[in-house]
Amino acid sequence: MGFPAERPGQPPGGETIRSVRNPLIQAVRRLHRSSGRLERGLLLLEGTHLLQETLGLGLRPELVLATPDWLERHGVLLERLPEPGRLRSASPEVLAAAATTRHPDGVLLTLAMAQLPAPAAGGSIPGFVLALDRLQDPGNLGTLLRTALAAGVERVWLAEGADPLQPKVLRASSGAALALSIERMTSADLHTRLAEAQGDGLQLVAAMVPEIVGAVRPYWELDWCRPTALLLGNEGAGLAPELSQLADQWVTIPHSPAVESLNVAAAAALLLLERPRQAHGRPAP
Repeated sequence: MGFPAERPGQPPGGETIRSVRNPLIQAVRRLHRSSGRLERGLLLLEGTHLLQETLGLGLRPELVLATPDWLERHGVLLERLPEPGRLRSASPEVLAAAATTRHPDGVLLTLAMAQLPAPAAGGSIPGFVLALDRLQDPGNLGTLLRTALAAGVERVWLAEGADPLQPKVLRASSGAALALSIERMTSADLHTRLAEAQGDGLQLVAAMVPEIVGAVRPYWELDWCRPTALLLGNEGAGLAPELSQLADQWVTIPHSPAVESLNVAAAAALLLLERPRQAHGRPAP
C-alpha cells in the first residue's frame, strides 16, 4: 500500500478519499478475507480502542484510515502515531465500505503480521498453554484470547477452527490477540505437539462436561501451578476423543443440571483464572 507524502498546509490525512474504487480502499477490502491477509501479510483492525491497544503495545500501523470528523476529535491520539505520513482521510461512506463492521466508529488500521509475537521456539517448557480444538465462533475465540492474556497464558495452540487474525476475533479480544504467541496448526499436529510437551513434563488438562464417565474432578482440586496446558474443545462436538484420552487430568465445572453445558468462553474464564488464583494464595519461595 503506497502512502503519498502530505504537503505543507494539508489537513491531517491529506486529501479526503471519496471513492470506494480508490486503489487504497480496494486493497483494504481485500483484507476482509483470510487469503487477502496472507497474501499481503497484513491485518485489518477497526475502531479507536484497537488503535489505542496497537500503539500501547509499541506496534507501528502500516495505514491509519479515518474520517475527517474522527481526526478532529482525536488529536492527542494522532500525536502518538510513529509515522504520521501513514495517516489517510476518507469520507464516512468510504470508510464504511472499507470496514467489516456495520457501524464503524470512524477509524481503521492495518498492521503487518510480522510485528506480532513469533511462535515460541523449542527449549524450555512453557508454564501455561491454552490448546483449542476446532473452536468455530470468532466471538468465543476473541473472548478466550482476552481471558488467556489476563491469566498469564504464554502460548496459544489452535487446531484449525476460526482464524485468530480475522477482524471479528481481533475486536472480541480487545487487542489481546496482538500480544499473545499464537500458533495455528492441524488437529494432527496439535496432538503431536501436546504429546511431545507432555513428555517434557507439561501437565495436560482436559475440560469435560460434569456428566462424563471417568476420573473427572472439580477444577479447583487440581494443582494449576505446575506447567500446564488447558485443552478446550469445539462448541458443539467438544474435545476430540484422541485429545481427551491424551490428557493427564480431566476437570469439570460443577453446575445445575438445568443447563447442559456452559459456553466455552464462560467456562474458560473460571479454568484459566484458577492458576493465578492459586498462585496468589501461595507463600513466596
